[in-house]
Amino acid sequence: MRGALPLSLSLTAMLLAGCGEQDGRMVNSAICADFQPPKALPPGAVAPPLDAASPMDDCVRRSAYSLAGARDTADVVANAAVAACGAALTRWNQGVIDPSAQAPSDVPTESLSVETGLPTNAMAEHTAFAHRQAVLYVVQARAGRCKPPPATKP
Repeated sequence: MRGALPLSLSLTAMLLAGCGEQDGRMVNSAICADFQPPKALPPGAVAPPLDAASPMDDCVRRSAYSLAGARDTADVVANAAVAACGAALTRWNQGVIDPSAQAPSDVPTESLSVETGLPTNAMAEHTAFAHRQAVLYVVQARAGRCKPPPATKP
């Protein structure tokens, strides 16, 4: 019986020490994104086409996860992630502009947002989507205490 008290005190101390490493937050790694390269397709298989937003979304996810450890608010970190992906966002926006347009008046005009009912255009919606995704990824990475993606060469 005498050995049981020190043993239980040791176990309690270890459990409490583990809580301190998580800052009192529960870790949920199941919500973390998987940054592993996609598996090779079997011979003869056709890869599904990527949608135009995929490269931008991947960039925002990687940037948001990489920057999530910053002490700034999620919104500030999300802005930085979107800024880091400016080139990807620009490429996505270029798909909206018709290359056969001869004058600025030929560029698509504003329409009403399905979400808000306010006037908008495709480029504004792309930017808003990128920012919403970035905020989600920052919060997701923080909540799951997720590891950032592996560094890649530019």
